[in-house]
Order: sequence, then C-alpha cells, then structure tokens
Amino acid sequence: MNPKYPIYIVSKGRWKSRLTSIALENMNVLYNIVVEKSEYQKYSKFIDKKKILVLPQSYLDEYDTCDNLGNSKSKGPGAARNFCWEHSIDNGYKYHWVMDDNIDLFCRFNKNLKVPVDSGTIFLCMEDFVNRYINIAMAGPQYFMFVSRKLLYPPYILNTRIYSCNLIKNEIPYRWRGRYNEDTDLSIRMLKDGWCTILFNAFLQRKQATQTIAGGNTKEFYLKEGTLPKSEMIQKLHPNITEVVWKFNRWHHQINYRYFKKNRLIKKSRFKNIKGINNYGMVLVSNKEKIK
Repeated sequence: MNPKYPIYIVSKGRWKSRLTSIALENMNVLYNIVVEKSEYQKYSKFIDKKKILVLPQSYLDEYDTCDNLGNSKSKGPGAARNFCWEHSIDNGYKYHWVMDDNIDLFCRFNKNLKVPVDSGTIFLCMEDFVNRYINIAMAGPQYFMFVSRKLLYPPYILNTRIYSCNLIKNEIPYRWRGRYNEDTDLSIRMLKDGWCTILFNAFLQRKQATQTIAGGNTKEFYLKEGTLPKSEMIQKLHPNITEVVWKFNRWHHQINYRYFKKNRLIKKSRFKNIKGINNYGMVLVSNKEKIK
C-alpha cells in the first residue's frame, strides 16, 4: 500500500546524499523533490527529471522571514514548503506531505520494536487516522531517537510540534513563515486557533541531525551563528509559551505545549464505531527475508 496524498521533499545542496529520496525509492514510494533553479542540473544527474520541481523565484521573493535581514542570508526552506502546498492544491489534493531531505529510514514502532518498513503503508495509516477527524491540521511520525525500546509509549501524542515529515490539511488558513523554526511556528499557530496536531509514536522517522550533514542550512546558519538566533526567533513570535534555554552545550527553545491540552479531537460521525485492529497487511519478517 502507498499514500493517497502527494509527497514532496524540499532539498538544497544535497544532490549527492539524497537521504530521503533514496529511502522513499527503496520503499517504492512516489515523490517530487523541490530544488532551486541554480541546483537543478546537479540534482538531475542523480534523480529522474520527472520527479524534480523547480522552486519559482516568486516564492522566495514573497516569503515572510519574520525579520529585517532580507536577502542577506538564506531564507530557509519555508518558501519551498509553501510552493509544495500550492502545488498540491492545484492538483486537487486535500492534504500533502512535505519532508526534509535528511531522513534515511522509516519504521513502525510496535511491541517495542523499531522495525524498518519497505513500503509506504505507514503513510497511508497516518492519512486514514487523520481523515477520521475534522480538526487535525497537521500530523507526522516521531523522531527515531526520541523513542526508547525500554519504555512504553502511547500510539500518538496530541497537540505538540510536528517536525521534518509533515502531513498537512490543505484548506487551513496558514502558510509557512520565518527564517528559522518555521515548523515550530506553524504548529503553534494551528494549536493557538484550536486545531489539533498528531505526533505518531507508532511510526518513526530516522533523521540525521541538521548540523552533521552538508547542505541544507548547515553552512548558511548553524556553522556561522549556532542555534541562538533560531531559538530567539520563536520566542519573539510566541513569547507567552516559549523560553530560550542552554542545555546539551547549545541554545534551545523550550515550548509549553500544556497550554493546548484543551484542544480536543472531533471525530467524523461515520467513524465513531470503528473497532478491532487493522495492520494494513503489514507483516514482520526476518532480516534475511527482508526486501532490500
């Protein structure tokens, strides 16, 4: 099984690594990758040209960076993400996926096992869950590193941030903004207006740390200025629920998501009597039998 909604990868400077692209191709999942015009030829040497979308310059020109620095440095991935949003709407979809370009593995977390998957079934599972409710604005899988095999977890976390692999409801009245932390900002704006978000522990993404792989914003942002500017920006946009703190040898933003605990899921009437377990045909196989 594969997802019903289109998948977009937003990429910059990573035509050689292509981690998310390779992961999806190994799972036989269709996708488009969005790149800037200046890098099109480099990406086209490694990826089928039919899968490559060039980001129109207008999206970069009109992007709200939430600061006064203009074009003095990279505007981040938000402009490309807005293009994906409009592209999916233009093609008649109600939702779309947008992913970072440094995810190398997707897993199902079941019975405390992190099991790599070899198809797009987990995306369909998340889509079907979201479609049972009228007020889920965004959803996505948890980070691989944030789930321990030695602990128990609920299948999902309600009303928190969604990072790096986002399933977004197209009709909601928002767009990406901000030079940094645009995913945190988008999650918070949705939650402040009463929408719900779903972070699935049942499904995981293994993402390489932003500053450990070349490309993206590593050179433009983090190698030069560290993490303080991005933490300060989210505090500036949402001061009532955000703190800037020093831990793990760098600056972080800390969000109080308990502020949104009153946001409740509203289920569509036709799904109120769903019972039983549906594994969507997924089966556990040994490493020797696993499809490469």
